[in-house]
Amino acid sequence: MSGGDAPLIAGVELGGTKCVCLLASGPGDIRDEVRIATTTPDETLGQIRRVLSRWREGGGVSALGVASFGPLELDRRRPDFGSIVATPKPGWSDTDLTRLADGFDGPVEIDTDVNGAALAEGRWGAAKDLRSFAYVTVGTGIGVGSIVNGQTVRGLGHSEAGHMRVGRIAGDAWPGSCPYHGDCVEGLAAGPALEARTGRRGEFIAADDPAWEMVVQALGGLLHNLVLTTAPERILIGGGIFTGQEHLFPRLREALLRSLAGYATAARIAATIDDFVAPPGLGAMAGPLGAIALGCVARERVSPDRP
Repeated sequence: MSGGDAPLIAGVELGGTKCVCLLASGPGDIRDEVRIATTTPDETLGQIRRVLSRWREGGGVSALGVASFGPLELDRRRPDFGSIVATPKPGWSDTDLTRLADGFDGPVEIDTDVNGAALAEGRWGAAKDLRSFAYVTVGTGIGVGSIVNGQTVRGLGHSEAGHMRVGRIAGDAWPGSCPYHGDCVEGLAAGPALEARTGRRGEFIAADDPAWEMVVQALGGLLHNLVLTTAPERILIGGGIFTGQEHLFPRLREALLRSLAGYATAARIAATIDDFVAPPGLGAMAGPLGAIALGCVARERVSPDRP
């Protein structure tokens, strides 16, 4: 829901390089937007708390949603709930994100940035009216928000499908750039991996450069695994690597169908492949609006009958 009389949500998308704070009720009703560089935890969270405090003082904030890079501890039974756990981002492991809610007496929801973006796409974007789908972001890292029967995938932890290991092109022995797993999907296809392999940022690499073959191979393996595990009705792919690289979508669709080789639901996927593997409907705002979607989830959890 959006509109001038809809309840306002304070949303924080905490990213590896920048944070976006939104005061909104939905994509059609954004009242304020503040961008903050991600530096140290104390400096970054301090700046975010000042923004949230100003909004609270203005009145009308009904809930807070925090969508953060991870991994996160999301088990409410654990004492470190809401903290970033072992992360490749220096200095951020064990950072407690619940302190962003200090002084706020409304409902709060904390989840990963990709889960938030997925929920936003399901609420307002290209996955609206679907019950099971995935949102993949390919940028500084690779994250996957998987929604199954309307719920984010949650167990011992949350889904970290961007760190799956996948098959590689024969003869490719590059070790990968992930500090934990080397040649996982993120270590082969994220922005830093592409730059480490080629010496160039993705936006400066031509569409016919052989480096994209490695990216398509890794991401195609990720899509194959998602189809055969969480059974999404659609896979949306966003993130900085896909900006200005329109050639990647048709190549990924082809790679997925070739990898599935006609198995299981492959025929149904092939019949609607352009819609099955597609860009997010909310574009670059999928991430920031993900925090607003989490705030909506928080409100609905405590007041399920409220709009």
